[in-house]
Amino acid sequence: MREFAYLRPTVAEEAVALLAASPDARCLAGGTNLVDLMKLGVEQPRLLVDLGRLPLDRVAPLPDGGLRIGALVRNGDLAAHPAVRAAYPAVARAVLSGASGQLRNRATTAGNLLQRTRCLYFQDVTKPCNKREPGSGCPAREGVHRDLAVLGASDHCIATHPSDLAVALTALDATVELLGPDGPRSLSITDLYRLPEDRPDLENRLLPGELITAVALPPAGPEVRSDYRKARDRASFAFALASVAVCLTVREGRIADAKLAFGGLAPKPWRARAAEDLLLGALPEEANFAAAVEAELAAARPLRDNGHKVPLAHNLMVRVLVELTERGGHG
Repeated sequence: MREFAYLRPTVAEEAVALLAASPDARCLAGGTNLVDLMKLGVEQPRLLVDLGRLPLDRVAPLPDGGLRIGALVRNGDLAAHPAVRAAYPAVARAVLSGASGQLRNRATTAGNLLQRTRCLYFQDVTKPCNKREPGSGCPAREGVHRDLAVLGASDHCIATHPSDLAVALTALDATVELLGPDGPRSLSITDLYRLPEDRPDLENRLLPGELITAVALPPAGPEVRSDYRKARDRASFAFALASVAVCLTVREGRIADAKLAFGGLAPKPWRARAAEDLLLGALPEEANFAAAVEAELAAARPLRDNGHKVPLAHNLMVRVLVELTERGGHG
């Protein structure tokens, strides 16, 4: 048993000060990932800062018609919220596809976004892992990598990001609100995460002492259609082999706006910019969808045992795009 200090601040500024003063501190929200990593010996914090008393657990409308989701909103509450279900069904479906009902009732919005990879080598402290110990190596490249990355990986790391919610928020152009020692700031969710390159231990762009306080969703007009779909080895309690999130607007028979994201394929939620560019102004037809997705996935670099992810992701995205264009409203 490793000893650690445990503090429960009541205001966000106090939590920030505690985190800034102790580089070995970790935030405890729902605990559904951190506690597991502590049991495995992957995380060994000297201080746990319990955020449970902070007033960050509300979903509220924004003046521009968007929605603000507090960092401590439970996943179960988020999926059930009427405003989320009505205007942002991709978010609700992404959350409901993750974990189990019991875990969703504990897990939080910010915790979900910042959860760490389930790569077997990262979780096993008897094995080398560049994400856990920079410079020690990445045995996954020649070892067990069926579930690992085909996009955005490097020679140093091929781990995938595990969050379903982050993929949906990426397709919705969400903004992450932060609070740190120098005050508040915001980041696009696509800028929150880093690709591994030669430093896979640096997973995001949070500064020392910073907290996620909320996620802001832009307005979703009546023409916007969104959805999330996930392929996995079993029907529940499994991470994505591939997942897709789509936010689509069709106007006057043409695609007026398309935002696409993949999950389960990369070390971060993968925004499909090349596919989006090809779809803008195109007819909403299956052949156009297939060509755009194929162009996006041309950058994939599968390894020995994970090439199946490329056609899986392709077919999944095309199917969702076809289904969304056959629907009206928010999907």
